[in-house]
Amino acid sequence: MATKYTTISGDEWDGICYKVYGVDGEMFMDKVMQANPSHISIAVFPAGVELTMPEISTQQQNNNDLPPWLR
Repeated sequence: MATKYTTISGDEWDGICYKVYGVDGEMFMDKVMQANPSHISIAVFPAGVELTMPEISTQQQNNNDLPPWLR
């Protein structure tokens, strides 16, 4: 089940993923961006933007799910 994350001023995609998913969070940045297509052009968020954070199981992660630079 997806959760919601409300940005604080200065949040960036990689930092949000780190906060929500932990140290390997940036690996899921593409999935988070795909879940929030209306915000894809934002690099640095203002406060109060609500993002959908998809449920990601790190235990089920395999090489095909990794971003190309980590395969």
